[in-house]
Amino acid sequence: MNVSEVITLLEAERDERGIRHWQNLGDKTAGMSSYGIGLTRLRKLAKQVGRNRELAQALWKSDVYDARVIALLIDDPVQVTRDQAERQVEELAGGMLAHVFSSCDATLAKTPFVVELAEQLVRSDDPVRRRCGYGLLYEASKFTGKKAPSDEFFLAQIALVSETIDDESEGVRMAMGSALMGIGKRSAALNAAALKVAQRVGAIEFTSASGQCEPFDVAKHLTTDWLKEKLGIR
Repeated sequence: MNVSEVITLLEAERDERGIRHWQNLGDKTAGMSSYGIGLTRLRKLAKQVGRNRELAQALWKSDVYDARVIALLIDDPVQVTRDQAERQVEELAGGMLAHVFSSCDATLAKTPFVVELAEQLVRSDDPVRRRCGYGLLYEASKFTGKKAPSDEFFLAQIALVSETIDDESEGVRMAMGSALMGIGKRSAALNAAALKVAQRVGAIEFTSASGQCEPFDVAKHLTTDWLKEKLGIR
């Protein structure tokens, strides 16, 4: 596929309700247009397009939000470089693309430098970078085998969340909550540490384009019967 063919594909999937939601965002769209397609559908379309490094780079230059999402999803993690990641994190439209960039089974999370990058980003002075860093930490929390960071690494991240979450913006707090949830599902020791922070913080309030949503209760996710049985927690 080329850029024109992807745009034609997106045009065929346009969602008028989604477009109205997009237009209601006003300045938050950073001047981008959108076909109003939901992320679940965009992920399916990205699989249809397939991995394509050259196409990903071309789509990233588009001013169409949906096309840039596709770009992030079809890039080749073997060829993505630290320089590219640093450049793209500056081009996330004020955070509009942060979730797809760093989480949501992100291509970036499959790169060999993801853990190092996440640790760097969570300590950034920029809230968009911190949000991305915690998104990548959530992805790293799912790693197994030699690729997985140590419990000591994750405990340090839990401590950082505990120290800083009270002063963070909604978007960063949500990303921190996801990271806590993922880390707390790895082992009994990490569960205890993450749960302690989650219980102190309480459910995280957040809003979406459609209005107020149910608060994100991390502690609830860390205390399910299924997880307790899995981790051997009594």
